[in-house]
Amino acid sequence: MGYTNINLKAKLGKFSDLWAPRIISQFNDYNIKLVKVKDGFVWHDHPETDELFLVLEGSLEILFRDGKVKLDKGELFVVPKGTEHRPFAESECHILLIEPVGTKNTGKIEDALTAEDNIWI
Repeated sequence: MGYTNINLKAKLGKFSDLWAPRIISQFNDYNIKLVKVKDGFVWHDHPETDELFLVLEGSLEILFRDGKVKLDKGELFVVPKGTEHRPFAESECHILLIEPVGTKNTGKIEDALTAEDNIWI
């Protein structure tokens, strides 16, 4: 069996579109994804699962109906399942996400930013 590392910078260099997560690996029933974001996303929640955000580059705010959290490079936050949230980045931000396989980026909301959950890079 061969062992191969995953270079996050190289993977991020393979795409430029915003709010379109790319799967880079799986463990158990979870996808590890990279996404580039800028400006605001749609309000949504994930009733069945938590969602982990790890900022690799830039800054991200995660807005909630009753507050917000600001994440800088090297910081992470787990949005509890069922919590309505809206990510926002003033300038381009690169994020690593960990979510169960099949988790739609907009939850149950259908929007122009709804992305396929099966794009590997």
